[in-house]
Amino acid sequence: MEERLKKLNKLKELGVNPYPYKFDRSHNFQQIKTQFETLSKTEEKIRTCGRIITVRGHGKTLFATLSDESERVQLYFRKDKLAEKFELFQYFDAGDFVGVNGSVFKTKTGEITVLVDDYVLLSKALRPLPEKWHGLKDIEIRYRQRYLDLIANPEVRDSFRKRTQLISLMRTFLDERGFMEVETPVLQSIYGGAAANPFKTYYNALEQDMFLRIADELYLKRLIVGGLEKVYEVCRDFRNEGIDRMHNPEFTMLELYQAYSDYNDIMELVEHLMEFLVKQRSNENRLKFLEREIEFRRPFRRVKYTEALKSKLGIDVLDVQDSEIDRQCERHGIDCKKLSLGSKIDKLFGELVQKELMEPTFVIDYPKMISPLAKTHRTDERLVERFEFIMFGVEIANAFSELNDPMEQRIRFEAQIAHHEDGIRQIDEDFIRALEHGMPPTGGIGIGIDRLCMVLLNLPSIRDVILFPQLRKETTDNP
Repeated sequence: MEERLKKLNKLKELGVNPYPYKFDRSHNFQQIKTQFETLSKTEEKIRTCGRIITVRGHGKTLFATLSDESERVQLYFRKDKLAEKFELFQYFDAGDFVGVNGSVFKTKTGEITVLVDDYVLLSKALRPLPEKWHGLKDIEIRYRQRYLDLIANPEVRDSFRKRTQLISLMRTFLDERGFMEVETPVLQSIYGGAAANPFKTYYNALEQDMFLRIADELYLKRLIVGGLEKVYEVCRDFRNEGIDRMHNPEFTMLELYQAYSDYNDIMELVEHLMEFLVKQRSNENRLKFLEREIEFRRPFRRVKYTEALKSKLGIDVLDVQDSEIDRQCERHGIDCKKLSLGSKIDKLFGELVQKELMEPTFVIDYPKMISPLAKTHRTDERLVERFEFIMFGVEIANAFSELNDPMEQRIRFEAQIAHHEDGIRQIDEDFIRALEHGMPPTGGIGIGIDRLCMVLLNLPSIRDVILFPQLRKETTDNP
């Protein structure tokens, strides 16, 4: 940094503005490469710019490699063409941004190159790029200083472009089917719609505690009550819980609700959506994630929750005493002392069944005790009409035939609070009031966009698809 500061001061002494306001670019690097034949034949002068990656000196000539958002291009500097300005480049470093005027040609090795007629400094980098930054591998640096990761690893930039494209495709898919995108509150006085611990804050103007939403379900269903029949939201949700390969406290969800439908209709919608995304991603019906590759075709496999668990435990979890569930948890090494009965059962399912579900699978018909917002199953009072969509052992989505009986909803909320489930501590009376005005039969789903992108892009951690994942605060005095 000391050497770079000296160069910065020298440039200022020579009358160079190290941080100009703009640069009028005529071609980016991708355009230079795709339009090379025309540009070289016409000898058209171009204006282009980017970050200096490498510099190689050869007496009265210099070669530099520049990088922009998607490509790299070589620059060729000649002293006989630039005169005294040629010497100015000695004060430039890797990491600096530069703009150039010139014409394009190919070197003897066939590399597309810009012969520089003039150049200007666009930004002086005061910190050097990290040692061995080409293909930066240090996980701590990559996540904490994502800007260096994006500079060093073009494939990372490509992954985040693909994430954006996938979200755009999901919007297109729903828009074409008559869904309306909406926005609902992030700050909520009563949080709900899922079982999770919230982040708490304070609203000065209203003089009351507020919570960052853990889900937007209850607000979207208010819109169904209000007469909007197909709604969705791409939303940021916040859950004050653990961080690991599959969880980040701040994450992105797609939630949608469709009136006059049930969980069977939503399953069909998910099948078409997932097949659409996979085909757009790879143009085929195969999908690879880590070391596994699967066939991806409709219809997806359907597995009943309690039957799948019975095949592992040898018991029906709905027909045994609580003590037997405790014994099964102990047998399988699951710490369940602080969990409710429903959470114990779900923990067993996650450890024994879910991890083995590789192909696209709908796990259907969950116990009522762990699903307070789902409609009672039409053939078994102990169950609800709920499914989770799982592939490669990863839960991607959670969906219901939505509960629309206000009296039963109140009973479910009261039971949830009484059993000290992670989730609501107070009943949302306005949501009950909304249901009392009447909500039509409705199917709904929440899709974890981060996990979906992680699987579709074949990346090992949720942090690889979140630009700025949550990390502990740095303790060093000089980061």
